[in-house]
Amino acid sequence: MSPPRVARRRRAPGSLVELLRLLIVVFFIGLGVEIGQLSDHLHNVKLGPFRGAALGVIVGSGVGYVVGGILGRTAAGAADRTEAVLREVSADTLLAGSFGGLVAAFIGLAIGWPLFFIPSVALAASLFGILIVLFGYLGFRVAAAKRDEVLAVIGLRTGVMPRRPAGSALVKLLDTSVAIDGRIVDVVRAGFLHGKVIVIQPVLDELDRLSKLADPLRRSRGRRGLDVLETLRREPFVDLDVRPDPQPDVDEVDEKLLRTCLEEDLALLTLDSALAKAATTSGVSVLNLHALSIALRPPVIVGEDVTVQVSKPGREPGQGVGYLDDGTMVVVDKGQSLVGEDVTVRVTSIVVTANGRLVFGDITQMAPAAKAAR
Repeated sequence: MSPPRVARRRRAPGSLVELLRLLIVVFFIGLGVEIGQLSDHLHNVKLGPFRGAALGVIVGSGVGYVVGGILGRTAAGAADRTEAVLREVSADTLLAGSFGGLVAAFIGLAIGWPLFFIPSVALAASLFGILIVLFGYLGFRVAAAKRDEVLAVIGLRTGVMPRRPAGSALVKLLDTSVAIDGRIVDVVRAGFLHGKVIVIQPVLDELDRLSKLADPLRRSRGRRGLDVLETLRREPFVDLDVRPDPQPDVDEVDEKLLRTCLEEDLALLTLDSALAKAATTSGVSVLNLHALSIALRPPVIVGEDVTVQVSKPGREPGQGVGYLDDGTMVVVDKGQSLVGEDVTVRVTSIVVTANGRLVFGDITQMAPAAKAAR
């Protein structure tokens, strides 16, 4: 499976390109004037009616226009990609980064003021602007990386205390169980999941190993998982990123996932209830699709009548087991002899477990064939 790419890219806005080009042209004009004046003073450079300074303006404008176009398009493209990345960045990170960028810009201002002693105003202003931008960018990156600490400092002064972003606002790290299950595609297409989703190489290796086993059931699960990832790669609202093994010194895939989530502040996307519980205990944000499916099941209340087919005997003597359309298990009292028959069951109690709801009920009505057999 080849590493996925972003499905859509927008063209950089022309106004931004032209603005950057203009600033770079001004810089090269200032540089050309300085060089031209120096050459004129030392060598009396002259080309027709143009002397050194005028030549500097002409040459600087031409060079600045060409270089500015290249750098402008490159910078605008980088800004466009940055915008796409920032859509997935939490408000806390943006706030901390902006504060850090502003502080760093003031530091750059304090350091860079001697640049204005340069005789050329255009050259000094251009260099000063570049210095401020570099310091501001560095400050943003450092403050964003130290988000919680920066927000704690701001909170002492503004009353805004740092909070942990919701898991849905974080970049998601996908577990093998999600790929094998396949329902994530429907969740994405329904609009409940979008943004950047990371798949680490050990997960791909695990799916590939399953797809080559002799056991047909496990082989089909592995192939379905690979097909699901390929489908997600083509979804327009998901940016699927395949990464190398981030924890080569760890053997277990689950442990790799947990450590990666903790170190990179990612949300774990899983269907494994045991892994979800371990991740929550470790302080990892978890998006448990199994819990989501349970939450979306139609409600069943005590006293309600439901119709199920008894599919197998229960654990206790005389019990039968059936399932509702959403997969909820129904334990039917005195239903062991009715395996294969449709019965109407009145709900007597509901037990919520880690794997979902467990419904208990008594038979109120049997199918005609079952009545005749009795």
